[in-house]
Amino acid sequence: MSIHDDRPSGAGGNRDDRAQRGGKKSADGPTGTQGLGVQDYDYYDDAAYNDGAATSVVDRRSGDEFYEELDTRKPFGWNAGADLGLLALRLVIGGIFAAHGAQKLFGVLGGTGPEAFAQSLAKSGFEQSAVLSLVTGGTELGAGALLVLGLFTPLAAAGIVGVMASAIVSMKLPGPFFDQEGGYEYLVVLIAAALCLMFAGPGRVALDNGRAWFRHPLVSGFISLVIAAGSSAAVLILLRS
Repeated sequence: MSIHDDRPSGAGGNRDDRAQRGGKKSADGPTGTQGLGVQDYDYYDDAAYNDGAATSVVDRRSGDEFYEELDTRKPFGWNAGADLGLLALRLVIGGIFAAHGAQKLFGVLGGTGPEAFAQSLAKSGFEQSAVLSLVTGGTELGAGALLVLGLFTPLAAAGIVGVMASAIVSMKLPGPFFDQEGGYEYLVVLIAAALCLMFAGPGRVALDNGRAWFRHPLVSGFISLVIAAGSSAAVLILLRS
């Protein structure tokens, strides 16, 4: 890199300081700085500069190169906090439904057993109440156990959604919403929790980890939602008078 000195000769400079490289004297006469005894310094020192490429703040990469670098970056990962939260949700919801299913099927944990539950279904207008009581209790027990294990989570959540939706329509509607008035508020909360597991999946601390429906939670969630809606509608239409 060379610097040309455009200063007028009267200012004590040379027309081209390149003539002073290496301590050479200028032939410009009295207009130079030789008479001042500084001839060895009468040049612009550009030794600190080089001919290398200047640093640019502009990204001159082509589109393909830019996006190839983006592809190599680490993607956003699922974090341990989400896994822990989904595990807690599974254990609580799964434990609750497994306990309710055991009450209906075996009369344990303060339950009344299948006969009393069948009578309750008959009062609500259901036909084949004895069979339906076993199916409902088995669904709750099985779905709860599967949620605890994190196995077939979308289908387990579908079973819970279907049972709770049928209970709301057959036993609570029309009626108040809030729980203190005998409404179906608590059942809606359980449905919402099951829907979260249906679409978010069980988390990585589960037996579903790595399976096809685990890798595609949105697709499996919609399929399970259709199954839940279809089964609930079938029970309400075919088995309720």
